Amino acid sequence: MPKVSIDIPQHIIDDINDHVGDDKKFVNFSDAVRTSLRKMLDQLDEIDRLKGRLER
Repeated sequence: MPKVSIDIPQHIIDDINDHVGDDKKFVNFSDAVRTSLRKMLDQLDEIDRLKGRLER
């Protein structure tokens, strides 16, 4: 799996970390970022479908 390096504001990291760990939604920070990106991309695909810009 490719690795990427990005700059993320501390307040966003803090917000994500609130959801990471035992008995929380995400196992680790990377899982939270991957899951969030996938959800955002799915939402963008749905918007494109509704606007007629994407067919599936």
